[in-house]
Amino acid sequence: MVQWTVESLLQHLDDSNYSIDGQKSKLKSKSIKNVSSLYSGTPDDVSFCQTDDIDRGILSISRSNAGVILCRKDLEGQVYPKQKKDQLLVFVQNPRLEFTRIAKKINRIPPKLGISSSSVIADSAKIGKDCYIGDHVVIGEDCIIGDNTKIESKANLQNCTIGNDCIIQPNTTIGSDGFAFERDADTLELEKFPHYGKVIVEDDVEIYANCSIARGSLSDTVIGQGTKIDALCHVAHNVSIGKNTELTAGTIIGGSTTIGNNCWLGLNSTVKNKLKIGNKVIVGSGSSVINDIEDEDIVAGVPAKSIKSKITANKEKLFLMAGQEDAICSDS
Repeated sequence: MVQWTVESLLQHLDDSNYSIDGQKSKLKSKSIKNVSSLYSGTPDDVSFCQTDDIDRGILSISRSNAGVILCRKDLEGQVYPKQKKDQLLVFVQNPRLEFTRIAKKINRIPPKLGISSSSVIADSAKIGKDCYIGDHVVIGEDCIIGDNTKIESKANLQNCTIGNDCIIQPNTTIGSDGFAFERDADTLELEKFPHYGKVIVEDDVEIYANCSIARGSLSDTVIGQGTKIDALCHVAHNVSIGKNTELTAGTIIGGSTTIGNNCWLGLNSTVKNKLKIGNKVIVGSGSSVINDIEDEDIVAGVPAKSIKSKITANKEKLFLMAGQEDAICSDS
């Protein structure tokens, strides 16, 4: 395992206005080997504290043996490092974000590359550079897979274009027909509506295990750049999702719905078909959305209603923290 000095790690912080408390003479000599939670940290580890509860944060930091702890700036002057253990506290605007970036540097995982011999890829499909296609993956006719994209085991891709730097986790289905029928007034029999569209997945999208993304009927289903879709989600036909939106586990999006950029949809939330969800919208866990939502609104409940006016917390901070627990440690 590669050892880093504290000084070399701090060079990767995005927050240039960070400050340090502790023996700064140790910056060049103190080594960091790994990342950890506050609770399990050792002098060779870097950890973080993100909680909004100042008293709780102070207590958690004071009990931690982690060698370097990323702390919120508003804790500066209220919590102090353990001098005997050469502990260093680094105060930044967003400890969890900075920890994430440092963790990627410390535990850099070699990329998976290559195509499994058990995968089934149509002759007309196009696979980009430096891709990984896992065991028993099926890629259908005329599918296009961008560069540096990872398609993990037993995923099934049909009628789709996948961008660069995407991750498709196991057992996910992309591009199968959506659920649409017309009923004959006389016989009451159901007749399937045709599906001629595709699924367009833009760059840097991650779709987790056991998801279903239906192809469009007469238009395309679109997943915007940087969007992340958690496990067990369903996105119906003709849905358009903007950039950097998060769908957490169990979310269901009805057909022909439009969701804007930078939204967060909570666990097991459902969105009715043919709705328009604005930008920077937060949908509470378990909510059932049956009406359009304006930009930057916060809704919750069954049926979902705006609760934005009832929230006293900093709205911008709430949005940035959407989907995160009141995180204290890197187990969160």
